[in-house]
Amino acid sequence: MIAVQDVSKSFTLHNQGSAVLPVMAGASLRVAPGECVGLIGASGSGKSTLMRMIWGNYRVDGGSIRVGETEVAGAEPRRIIALRRATLGYVSQFLRVVPRVPTLDVVADPLLALGLPEAEARDRAARMLTRLNIPDRLWPLSPTTFSGGEQQRVNIARGFINAWPAMLLDEPTASLDAANRAVVLALIAEAKARGAAILGIFHDEAARAEVCDRLVDVTGFSVLP
Repeated sequence: MIAVQDVSKSFTLHNQGSAVLPVMAGASLRVAPGECVGLIGASGSGKSTLMRMIWGNYRVDGGSIRVGETEVAGAEPRRIIALRRATLGYVSQFLRVVPRVPTLDVVADPLLALGLPEAEARDRAARMLTRLNIPDRLWPLSPTTFSGGEQQRVNIARGFINAWPAMLLDEPTASLDAANRAVVLALIAEAKARGAAILGIFHDEAARAEVCDRLVDVTGFSVLP
């Protein structure tokens, strides 16, 4: 479902005379349906960079990234938008939403984008927020006013609201207490059971051991000094 083959990446440092900094070469991995693969490696080794290339935020210098039937490397923006709408879900470390949009609408939005009726989308969003222990008194408020842990749970609710065939998870259990961490791990297990291919970064070793079927060390792809 997710296939990365011989991917290379460099950054142009415009504040340093446009010097080119290679950061990754020969990155290759596969994630099958129903499998969760964890990325490991020291801080700065390229875990988040690889995730952002798969998500389509970072340009790929060489190689191939396929998610389902979509070749991400070099894809037009409209293809990336379509991929994110129907195939690839993403839970990032930080919540980025339009200010003043109510939390219930933030979580329901991916379903509305797929054409679900508003009542059904909002009902499913309400059930997901309840499961993640976000009280209903907060649903009419913008999540930008919430605590870090609450924002993370809204991010997770939005990320798991749809049954995407493939998912990227960047530290999904960070900032969570034990009870909410258990809910997130259950959501991951359910996604695997329905056949989702999941690639994640988990610094929580216990969480990693519980949900990951195998690990990929990105240090082997890093070309940073």
